Amino acid sequence: MGEWTFFSNHGHVLVCLANNNEARLRDVAAEVGITERAAQKIVKDMQDAGYLTVTKHGRCNRYRINKRKSLRHDLESHCNVGKLLSTLKKSRSGRRSQMDREAEHEPATLPATAPTDVPEEVVTRYPSVAEDLPSEQVAKKKKSKKEPRDTREQGSLF
Repeated sequence: MGEWTFFSNHGHVLVCLANNNEARLRDVAAEVGITERAAQKIVKDMQDAGYLTVTKHGRCNRYRINKRKSLRHDLESHCNVGKLLSTLKKSRSGRRSQMDREAEHEPATLPATAPTDVPEEVVTRYPSVAEDLPSEQVAKKKKSKKEPRDTREQGSLF
């Protein structure tokens, strides 16, 4: 089976430049696995299409990505470059954050140990919260609910 990826070399170069806007094209080409000349052509393509702005700083180039620009294909045109890059962006250490890794593997649920200090108003107003509380806390909240004895304690206007 041949080696293939979901992104083209253009996408790979864009991600590399998003991670380091001062990267040398030689380094970008090495990371993507293409020649330096191919990386230069890709940068020129993206620059001509308005996805990149290249500015010279001394002997180095800096690349600025237009994150508002929509993706080119009709299937992805509803998404802009910023959304794509935010999905693929590495953390500063070069790794995805612990939260990102956990979000991929675990469904969104409450922690195994539910908070024990939930206000009574929350339990009475949102009964589904009581399902996740320890049973002794729910019983305590139900017992502690004080019923008004007359209309003066109720605050009724009648």
